[in-house]
Amino acid sequence: RDLVLVLNDVLNAVIDASEAGARFLFTDLFVPQPGTEPSGPILAGRWIARALNPPYVAGVGDRLGVTDLNAGFVLAFRVLPQVIFFSAIVSLLYHLGVIQPIVRVFAQLFRRTMNLSGAESLSGAANIFVGIESALAVKPFLADMTRSELCAILASCFGSIASTVLALYASFLRPVFPAITGHLMSASILTIPACFVIAKILVPEKGTPVTLGVVPDDPEEEEGGSQKSWMDSLILGALDGVKLAVGIAAVIIAILGLKELLNMIFFNLAGLASSPIFWLRPIGVFFSFVSLENIFGVLFFIPTLLTGVSFDLAEIWQSSILIGSRVLETSVPPYLALARLSSTGEISQRAMLIVSYVLCGFAHIPSVGIFAGGLSALVPSRRSDISQIVWKSLFAGTLATLMTGCIAGIFDTGNPSILGL
Repeated sequence: RDLVLVLNDVLNAVIDASEAGARFLFTDLFVPQPGTEPSGPILAGRWIARALNPPYVAGVGDRLGVTDLNAGFVLAFRVLPQVIFFSAIVSLLYHLGVIQPIVRVFAQLFRRTMNLSGAESLSGAANIFVGIESALAVKPFLADMTRSELCAILASCFGSIASTVLALYASFLRPVFPAITGHLMSASILTIPACFVIAKILVPEKGTPVTLGVVPDDPEEEEGGSQKSWMDSLILGALDGVKLAVGIAAVIIAILGLKELLNMIFFNLAGLASSPIFWLRPIGVFFSFVSLENIFGVLFFIPTLLTGVSFDLAEIWQSSILIGSRVLETSVPPYLALARLSSTGEISQRAMLIVSYVLCGFAHIPSVGIFAGGLSALVPSRRSDISQIVWKSLFAGTLATLMTGCIAGIFDTGNPSILGL
């Protein structure tokens, strides 16, 4: 418990520091000082409130929480710059050799406790800090990997989050759940073993891995990554962060636009309920209940129930919609919705805790192209195998995040959050 508390405080301090650059560019009006928003509500001037939410008229001294402040405003000016900062910091820490020993400790732990090959253990451990880039750590072995190893590597990519986007998710929930940062890091670590277990069930090991019984060295360490200066690493990391931030924004624009278009089609079809043509009316009645939210809510209702979020059907339904919508929308909109539901009291602390663990992963369709394409680019000779197992890997990553939510629910015994934090 004390370790998680310390980790949470350290990461929160880093997140606060990451806003300094954005505050310099966008001023205090758009990126307030950390001390000006104690315990959660976001302060903003009255004119900002009117600009963001025209129907809302703020009074003197009003505080705008996640229910009043436009989420796009927060995402664009506060959260996406944090992605750039974290990418730069991770790149710098890799250059200084700080992260590699931690990765090797986790790799040895996974190999010894789960009888995994060294390559998949190393890649899974690296996933705690990076995304598909973790495959670079085992690039020399990718061509000779078994299908089971490839599935395990992809599953760990889908089931975990990179530290570069940890701040992104934490920023959404910090106003209503101050200890969320440490929990997201815990969730990312816990999900890796779950990904390995499910991946091995879906694609059993039939061959003998080349790196069985030994954790290989990181190729970057062998090649002497110190040839770059620390400033080079910092700049390159920041530039990679820009690409990542732009990619996140682009995916959100495309996916949410597609979602709205489909819901508009469903809404127009629902209008057939009042059609003068009698045989079209049943179609309209059917589509009056159909939306993407409801479709995903139905698909994930039973898995959500099994995580133990609640015995309240309404709360289970809300949670299942959030968890299900991640499949198409990525985790960003569900996390924003979770913060809103929590601030309005529509979802309990226990449900928020469990759902935040389940959402902590890249297990969504937009990541399929990123991970499959990225891994195929590293090892073109295995493109066929990768394309065949990528959907199984996505399924494994999704189940792994649900399992992590179950673990969080087991340890939540009525306290405000897991382990009494």
